[in-house]
Amino acid sequence: MIESTYLEGNQKIMSELKGIRTLVPFKERDLRKLLTYSKIRQYKNGEQIISEGSFDGHVYILIYGRTKIVKKKKELAVLDKRGDIFGEMSLLGDCSRTASVFADNDVVCLAIDTTHINKLPDGDKSPIYHMLYRIFAETLAYRLKVTSEELISMKRKGLKFWQYY
Repeated sequence: MIESTYLEGNQKIMSELKGIRTLVPFKERDLRKLLTYSKIRQYKNGEQIISEGSFDGHVYILIYGRTKIVKKKKELAVLDKRGDIFGEMSLLGDCSRTASVFADNDVVCLAIDTTHINKLPDGDKSPIYHMLYRIFAETLAYRLKVTSEELISMKRKGLKFWQYY
């Protein structure tokens, strides 16, 4: 992995990130504050980004590349759209990672360190968490829809959910 320094004050990166759909709802001042606790991370094909069962406070937004979500050695999903979010469960606090994430080709993502956001005064913290939780809710709603459709499809085929895992 190659990692940048924290992105505070980097206008070029700020301009690029404003175009990512996931970050569009942020007001500029809140996005600037978020970037204070964010880094750009680059991963090579096959490199592990998140390890199932580990603990850390990073949420990732895909800038480019393709990632595989893997749980118990089974591929669950592929994320390949600019703005896709992963690692969002770390927003819920002290829970371990529920799946592993691997770079499926060269990957560049924004890594947001939420542990630093917790240390901000409430007036600064609230708008950032509001936007992160909104993104989190939209992501979970979409994934729940996809999972429900897959479950219905499996039931139609006479398969039981636990047979898959």
